Amino acid sequence: MHRRDRRHDRPARRTALVLSAALLAGAPLLTACGGEAHPGAAAVVGGERIDVSTLQAQVKAARDAQSTSPQAAQLIAATGDLGRQKLNGLIFDRILGKVAADAGVTATRAELQQTRAAFVRENGGEEGLAAVLLQQQGVAPGQVDDVVRRNVLMTKVIEKLGVTETPEGQKKLQDVFSEASKALAIDVNPRYGAWDDTKVQLDTGADTTPWLLEVTREQAAAGPEQLPG
Repeated sequence: MHRRDRRHDRPARRTALVLSAALLAGAPLLTACGGEAHPGAAAVVGGERIDVSTLQAQVKAARDAQSTSPQAAQLIAATGDLGRQKLNGLIFDRILGKVAADAGVTATRAELQQTRAAFVRENGGEEGLAAVLLQQQGVAPGQVDDVVRRNVLMTKVIEKLGVTETPEGQKKLQDVFSEASKALAIDVNPRYGAWDDTKVQLDTGADTTPWLLEVTREQAAAGPEQLPG
């Protein structure tokens, strides 16, 4: 069987990991509460609801995992924006799903298994991977597979679109996701802010740089064998 050169894969995988970390980076915490237009919904994406109960369950799972750590206070403080981060991630995964589908990209079971195995090796085992994701991104152990799927799809989208690690490449990626975001007509409960199709993120009025445009800067600081924070 032909063995694929993993050295060739590494830059794309690193890019996807940085994208995932940048997406989940801090922003103002928002309070979960049902909206008037869609009672009980945190957001509606492409006509499909993201229920407040779903968001709360993700946050609770992460907080429960953090609370069992000897560094519980530090972990919770480091992910103080967890509610908004989780909603950002839930919305983004639906946008990524559309971009991937439009590009004819899927994540096979083998790719998911191989990527997870690589992450495990690079972080000293399953416990090490779980600890890094919990500390850096507020990801509960039961949510690790979601991170793996996001990174596999993101890597394949980047490769399929021919996105390069240049300002032009990042703009191309931003434009593709922005168009997909607009097509999904994302409606966010006002209690959570509003969705910004241009920045592809929740907007609460703060002047923030679009996370997709921060990838090059963050990637330069990330080591080749570690998950970026």
